[in-house]
Amino acid sequence: MDEANSYEEQRRRQIEQNKCKLDELRLHKLSAAVRQAAAKPMPTKLAVPRNPRLDAPTRRSGRIASLPEQPDYRIRKANGDVKTESPDPVPVYATNEERAYAVAKAEQLKGQLGSDHPTFIKPMSHSSATKLSHLNIPVHFTQYLPVHDEMMVLVDEVNNEFDTLYHITCQRRYSLTGWRAFSAYHKLLDGDCLLFQLIERRKFKVRFSLFFFLHAILTRWVF
Repeated sequence: MDEANSYEEQRRRQIEQNKCKLDELRLHKLSAAVRQAAAKPMPTKLAVPRNPRLDAPTRRSGRIASLPEQPDYRIRKANGDVKTESPDPVPVYATNEERAYAVAKAEQLKGQLGSDHPTFIKPMSHSSATKLSHLNIPVHFTQYLPVHDEMMVLVDEVNNEFDTLYHITCQRRYSLTGWRAFSAYHKLLDGDCLLFQLIERRKFKVRFSLFFFLHAILTRWVF
């Protein structure tokens, strides 16, 4: 019983000491001031008037004003911002009949060239003709090519030369890197068919069978 009374007396003295410390630090007044400041409304910002000069039409010289209006290729986003982009050309896809005809013409030329130089035929897809920077080489043809990466030259029918890198990946895939310069120069399209003839150890002669569709099937280049 005496121990319980002693504990209660000690607890009471501790509480009184804590209250004295709080009074000395004035923490209760500080917390009340913080609550009072938080309850006050925040002042509203005044709207800045827009400069009327920004809404005025853009000044243009007489020479530029006389020119026809240029098409607007900007894409307007949902938030009103605009992003300028160049319009992509409409892709042209060959029909199955056009592909078959181009391949048949390439096969015909391959038979005429004989077997003095190894050759392979490569039909063009839309990606390989207009987008890819590399051109895959058939695996069966790699027996005639170097066993490691080397520079190779593509020669077109008017003897223009294009440098490419014959590259072998770790997955044993074989390609000509730098192909995009050749395909862009000759404006290759989906359905075109090319015949590659290895005339030297590191040089291909490239022959074309090119077709495109423009209201009718028109021959672009015949063997």
